[in-house]
Amino acid sequence: MIAAILHAAMPPGQPGGTGATRYAESKPLVIEELERPDPRAGELGVSITYSSLCHSDLSVVDGSRVRPLPMALGHEAVGRVVTVGEGVNDVKEGDHVVLVFVPSCGSCRACATGRPALCHRAAETNGSGDLLHGEALLKTAEGKRINHHLGVSAFADYAVVARESVVVINDDVPDTVAAMFGCAVLTGMGAVLNTAAVQAGQSVAVFGLGAVGLSAVMAASLAGASDIIAIDPNPGKHQLALDCGATAVGTPDDAAALIAVATGDGVDVVVEAVGSAKVIASCLEHVTRGGAVVSVGLPHPSAELTVPALQFAGAGKRLLGSYMGDAVPERDIPLYLEHWRAGKLPVELLYTDTKPLREINEGLDALASGQVVRRLFQA
Repeated sequence: MIAAILHAAMPPGQPGGTGATRYAESKPLVIEELERPDPRAGELGVSITYSSLCHSDLSVVDGSRVRPLPMALGHEAVGRVVTVGEGVNDVKEGDHVVLVFVPSCGSCRACATGRPALCHRAAETNGSGDLLHGEALLKTAEGKRINHHLGVSAFADYAVVARESVVVINDDVPDTVAAMFGCAVLTGMGAVLNTAAVQAGQSVAVFGLGAVGLSAVMAASLAGASDIIAIDPNPGKHQLALDCGATAVGTPDDAAALIAVATGDGVDVVVEAVGSAKVIASCLEHVTRGGAVVSVGLPHPSAELTVPALQFAGAGKRLLGSYMGDAVPERDIPLYLEHWRAGKLPVELLYTDTKPLREINEGLDALASGQVVRRLFQA
């Protein structure tokens, strides 16, 4: 099998090219031949059809998300089951599957209370580079351990994953659509529908119009929000946000005025999909009394948030963290696909293009500069 391996993180201040060719020149991800492992009990072997590049991948490359290295990156993908491990009775060879990056164990405190996105065992194994049912399987030809990324490692032609890391879907879903459901759609849709539980008639603002933020815009439209204000410094994303259901678009400098025109004193819900403590703080200023900010972005671990404390008890404002959109993948992915089939969830708008896996580093540059929303890769 082949996979894209990160051997060393490349923080922003580290030399390695400039501007639009930083990653293309330094090539932090290396395409390598690895031994092809067989699935163990409770696991599946999946032939990866398409993998999708996400800011969470970029966060590992630039050191914002510290992970054990070397690591085979990639956590959002679609594929076909080619091998079924012992004890797996509800998935068969040939099944069409979406891969998800939190393989919930079903028995920990979070799973038992209906919040599998916060699974304690998955957090532990994802952090260590292992799989839910055992230690890492990926190795070089010389036997050197390669860590798994979020239980998936999808920048490859093949992956061994826990049964709990896949959701079986019907064959009618094009792979270029299905590839985005395991992270971007789950996270953005879930932030609105699960975490914030937006109701018809409420107002929503979304800061950051990557695939997650645009999925949040779609979810707000699906929920019947009265005003959906989409904010991003890149004007090239504004028309796309309107196509996804936004009622107004602008840059961060426009946000206060747009929100004032729409609501007077602030929106009911703001979704922060930037990954910036500064943006989170500003979002709290844009919600009305009793409103909520839902943070789905991933700031650098050293970032600290300083906000006026009185606005919580004094104005009833809420700051809510949302990991994987508080999703229950086995429930939410089929539900969201039904909305897609009904024409209410135009996920295909997120798809930018498809490139060969050997161009993965160029893809990092394109994502970092905002040139693409979701670029897919084929090994």
